[in-house]
Amino acid sequence: MSELKPRKVLFNPELKRRGIYVLPNLFTTAALFAGFFAIVQAMNGFYEQSAVAIFVAMVLDGLDGRVARLTHTQSAFGAEYDSLSDMVSFGAAPSLVIYEWALRGMGKLGWIAAFIYCAGAALRLARFNTTLEVIDKRFFQGLPSPAAAALVAGFVWLMLDNDIVGSDVRVIACILTIFAGVSMVTNCRFYSFKDINLRKSVPFIFVGAIVLAFALVFMYPPGVLFGLFVVYALSGYALSGLRLLRRKPASTPL
Repeated sequence: MSELKPRKVLFNPELKRRGIYVLPNLFTTAALFAGFFAIVQAMNGFYEQSAVAIFVAMVLDGLDGRVARLTHTQSAFGAEYDSLSDMVSFGAAPSLVIYEWALRGMGKLGWIAAFIYCAGAALRLARFNTTLEVIDKRFFQGLPSPAAAALVAGFVWLMLDNDIVGSDVRVIACILTIFAGVSMVTNCRFYSFKDINLRKSVPFIFVGAIVLAFALVFMYPPGVLFGLFVVYALSGYALSGLRLLRRKPASTPL
């Protein structure tokens, strides 16, 4: 009986365990925690803290991608982890906050509006992941989920800052929630600001504009932030309208 020879195993470099970059994923984890914190605070009735936590998650979400690009630590794991974190922070958290604060008393219409927003965020993120390589980097197709979350959270924060309870503005909250959810799945294009290179020199007036923007935000954060994101949410529809007008052929004179 012949002896069994040990089978030779060829080394495949593709099977090598891929490392996980710590720095950008720390920001993603912090954004995920902020979204989770917003959900917990909403369940406990602290809606203002929930709204602020969503804005914190938005800032952290913007930093993780830029840190990954600046430090050359981009990875497929980081992209997937960031997408899952966004679904919690900008999908589940805002829909739960607005439902608990204003939409609960509207019955079926309330939870349907919250679900439209949540489903819109999921569809928006799925479409972004599947069209990442083919779309124009200068524009987003559909309202970005962080901007939609800022629209909803900013409204809650602004109303609470003016001592307005959710039951008094539940109709406006419902319309705004549905608008944000539908805007995420439209084909309207929104400027992405990704063509701004922070490593290149900029005119002095650009620095002055940044200082002015920070000053306005710190003067009255709820109102200024909500106003900025309302303008941004409407800008996509305005751009789409301008594109349609340019494509429309001019009528021939009689």
